[in-house]
Amino acid sequence: MSSDNANVENRPQEQSQSGLFSRFLATVEWLGNLLPHPVTLFALLSVFIVLLSGILGYFDIAVADPRPEGAKGRDADGMIEVISLMSAEGLQRIVTGLVTNFTGFAPLGTVLVALLGVSVAEHSGLLSAAMRSLVMNASKRVVTFAIVFAGIISNTASELGYVVLIPLAAMIFHSLGRHPLAGLAAAFAGVSAGYSANLLLGTVDPLLSGITEAAAHMIDPDYAVGPEVNWYFMFISTFVVATMGALVTEKIVEPRLGKFDESDASVELEKQSMEAPSDKEKRALKLAGLSFVAVCAVLALTIVPENGILRHPETGEVAGSPFLKGIVAFIFITFAIPGFVYGRAAGTMKNDRDIINAMSKSMGAMGLYITLVFFAAQFVAFFKWTNLGTVLAVKGAALLQAVGLDGPSVFILFILMCGIVNLSLGSASAQWAVTAPIFVPMLMLIGYAPEVIQAAYRIGDSVTNVISPMMSYFGLILAMAARYKKDLGMGTLIAMMLPYSMVFILGWSILFFVWVFLLGMPVGPGAATYYQP
Repeated sequence: MSSDNANVENRPQEQSQSGLFSRFLATVEWLGNLLPHPVTLFALLSVFIVLLSGILGYFDIAVADPRPEGAKGRDADGMIEVISLMSAEGLQRIVTGLVTNFTGFAPLGTVLVALLGVSVAEHSGLLSAAMRSLVMNASKRVVTFAIVFAGIISNTASELGYVVLIPLAAMIFHSLGRHPLAGLAAAFAGVSAGYSANLLLGTVDPLLSGITEAAAHMIDPDYAVGPEVNWYFMFISTFVVATMGALVTEKIVEPRLGKFDESDASVELEKQSMEAPSDKEKRALKLAGLSFVAVCAVLALTIVPENGILRHPETGEVAGSPFLKGIVAFIFITFAIPGFVYGRAAGTMKNDRDIINAMSKSMGAMGLYITLVFFAAQFVAFFKWTNLGTVLAVKGAALLQAVGLDGPSVFILFILMCGIVNLSLGSASAQWAVTAPIFVPMLMLIGYAPEVIQAAYRIGDSVTNVISPMMSYFGLILAMAARYKKDLGMGTLIAMMLPYSMVFILGWSILFFVWVFLLGMPVGPGAATYYQP
């Protein structure tokens, strides 16, 4: 009786909290809908930069250059002036640089090359079979962890995790007598909230590092940021995020969902009998695995020995070596060769035409990305030409120092800000292309290296994906979830995923501070923690 009374007493408070939360989500959705398409957004931002540079240039806005005398790129008068693009010289630079801005944009070529290799592994069926093998071979006690873990590593294959693993995870949980939405949530958390973590370098690494390097050049024109600079931190993050995701699923999400009622489903469900990889697929997986080991062994011969041909020719070190500078080529090789070996053994690929078709399909799907890059490249170039990013960085760094936010605590606000911005601008590359020219120079000026800044950004950019209606696959996940709960709405899905965002941003941020500042570990091979001009 007392328990019932307690429930009655708590109900108005719960409804109030629910109402406040629903209004908050409605506000986020409304604000997100006010934003134009990312392509249009970058086009408008490019025009805005031109107009703003003209206004600030007219008033001769300038700041003192914080770099020491004699530093490369530092003017003799020690000032950084806003350069107007609303002039004859500015117009000439825009017209003549339009094509080279696009073709020279670092993320474009690196992402496309890496994707060519990944596409072979994806279309041959290797990645799908590998994920099914990972999940299906797990015992009941570790299946939750395995699903989140598989979701994280599926990020290497772009949309494969969304299209294949998430519905598969719901089916696995259903077949085990567990709530299918808990399986869907676990996989969604791994694929999307754990987006940046991975055991291997993927297409996102060269994409982000190219943008980071371009932003760092505003302060240091010679600064290089390779795709591998966050690998150590993202490698260890894979296991930490997978563990957090499994705990949230089993301790919070699944208990709230309760026992699955078949009558809640919008379609007639059959007890799923999951198809583990067939004998033919298992044999193909073994051969692909052997080919992967062989490729890695050959690559190891070029970098492990002290006289390895891909070590740095002058220092003999791995840092700054041709191996790391050419890491995109090795991403291509380590996916393409095992992918074709698997395809030959499984019968999904027979000759070079099948490889070409697989690559062509993936390139055909990149039309929107290429269009987005064209306008993003113009925005980044204009921002750099005008010195607006550098001026803003100097002013922002001075403000942070004035309020005492020049220590590691500045990253708390930075990660939170990235997570909030991600609610409305879901694309990792689009968001970083806008924010990197501001925050990379700003945080460099108070002493932090671009590699560490990028690692912190990736935390904030990842954790709120699962609660953002602006995320490109959110509608797809909503449709998948509605199969198991016919009256499920967007608020229900967001409420189900919110615990993951909250735990991930807290736990992942703690890992970042412990790894970087307490243990003093680098975030990647040769990556600096502090920037020293």
